[in-house]
Amino acid sequence: FKKFVNHIEELKQLDERIQRKVEKLEQQCHREAKEFAHKVQDLQRSNQVAFQHFQELDEHISYVATKVCHLGDQLEGVNTPRQRAVEAQRLMTYFNEFLDGELRSDVFNNPDKIKEAADIIQKLHLIAQELPFDRFSDVKAKIASKYHDLERQLIQEFTAAQRRGEIGRMREVAAVLLHFKGYAHCVDVYIKQCQETHVKERLEETRHSDVEQYLKNLYDLYSRTTALAAKLTDFNLGSDKHTFLSKLIKNIFSCYLESYIDMERQYLQNRSGLILQRFYDSKNHQKRPVGTGSMQELKERIRQRTNLPLGPSIDTHGETFLSQEVVVNLLQETRHAFERCNKLSDPADLPKNAFSIFLLLVEYLCVDHIDYALEIGLSAIPSPDAKNANLYFLDVVQQANTIFHLFDKQFNDHLMPLISSSPKLTECLHKKKEVIEQMEVKLDTGIDRTLNCMIGQMKHILVTEQKKTDFKPEDENNVMIQYTTACSKVCAYVSKQVERVRRSMDGKNVDTVLTELGVRFHRLIHEHLQQFNYSSMGGMLAICDVAEYRRSAKDFRVRRGQRSCFCHLMTLCIFYSAITHSHLVPNP
Repeated sequence: FKKFVNHIEELKQLDERIQRKVEKLEQQCHREAKEFAHKVQDLQRSNQVAFQHFQELDEHISYVATKVCHLGDQLEGVNTPRQRAVEAQRLMTYFNEFLDGELRSDVFNNPDKIKEAADIIQKLHLIAQELPFDRFSDVKAKIASKYHDLERQLIQEFTAAQRRGEIGRMREVAAVLLHFKGYAHCVDVYIKQCQETHVKERLEETRHSDVEQYLKNLYDLYSRTTALAAKLTDFNLGSDKHTFLSKLIKNIFSCYLESYIDMERQYLQNRSGLILQRFYDSKNHQKRPVGTGSMQELKERIRQRTNLPLGPSIDTHGETFLSQEVVVNLLQETRHAFERCNKLSDPADLPKNAFSIFLLLVEYLCVDHIDYALEIGLSAIPSPDAKNANLYFLDVVQQANTIFHLFDKQFNDHLMPLISSSPKLTECLHKKKEVIEQMEVKLDTGIDRTLNCMIGQMKHILVTEQKKTDFKPEDENNVMIQYTTACSKVCAYVSKQVERVRRSMDGKNVDTVLTELGVRFHRLIHEHLQQFNYSSMGGMLAICDVAEYRRSAKDFRVRRGQRSCFCHLMTLCIFYSAITHSHLVPNP
């Protein structure tokens, strides 16, 4: 406890010492605060005095500046006439030299002072134009001769500086030539040099050796040049800057643009022909000539009316002779051609040039590739009575539909914007419609003959598999009530062909073809069932067969009227069975 009391005492003493120290520091702070307050007041008074002096000095400077400006105006008013007089005297001295016929001044004889000489002769040329011709004809001729001589020297110096790549010297000479009549010739020289060093080098070396690269280079250079011209319009190039820039571009590219469309068409012909030839070579196929003229037209009319194959059927081994890779390559080449045509053609010739490119696309894609494949596909369709025929024409239809969509997309995306506001639009639409209609005629013919082949295959199955004893068995007690073997095979074949039709077509075409197939299928079954005699049990088997045929018809997913045909057929079978049963049952 005693230690605790001692600690308390020590803490009290420590507290007193700290308190005294705090009071001492507070007093010191108050004292220093008063001192700093006095110093701030002194600084404020000094700042106020300095500000007043600054205002007085500013007023004095403004006064002096006004006096200086006034004095400068007075001096300029005196000096300008003096300088003009000196300049006039100097020009008169040079004029006297031309009048005497002897140029003694160093400025006209020193090549290093050509800039000064050009300034003098340009002014003398303006003065000489105001003088009467009868009294000063000789001196005017001498000044004009010297004027043209210096102008020629400046243009030569500009050309030499450009070849050396001295941009600064070119700028100086161009600034001097700006006041001469030959400044436009200076611009022509610059353009010619640029054309030789940039455009010519890139275009001439590929113009005859590599047409594809030439067209790409021409498109690239022209696009970059027009883009640069668009940026230059932001600068002050005069009131007629657009015409000026257009003229410059025309001077550079005119000789190349005149022959552009001919080279584009020639390249597109060669490239498209090469793409097709490589494809047929990869298939080891020698392209057959497609007949033309009156005989071919006569055959086509007969084939459309009679649906008979004219000429021997060929075996393509499942090859459709259509390639999406070939189509994509042809469309890509044509798309690039449309892009170049849009950029490089004159606006007045753009629709005509675009139409000529479109005709090439029609020729090589639609005629030489698609139409040729359709002709081969038609020739490969077997006769309806062929056995185990492979029907590859539906594969041709499927690929042709895909190609038509790609062709139509390119027509809308790349050709339409180029011809939409010109009379060529009508020609393009007419040509497209004509080509598509010709294709559709051949597709319809091929599909119709393919359906006949399908029906022929079904008929062959029925003839070979359906026995007379199927519907009039010798022992009716041992007959299983189910559909016959012929019915089973026919239904399996029908199901397979329906799936092929759905894979090969789209939209309403599927319903149209399946409806036609359903009608022919029903007609075949109807004619087939009328060939047999039926017993009571055989009639039941026929009803089972028709029920199975009816289930197959449901896979067609066509309108109810087609399916109802098989309901009527089933009713007919029931009627046959009932008649047979009435003959078998004795009268009571």
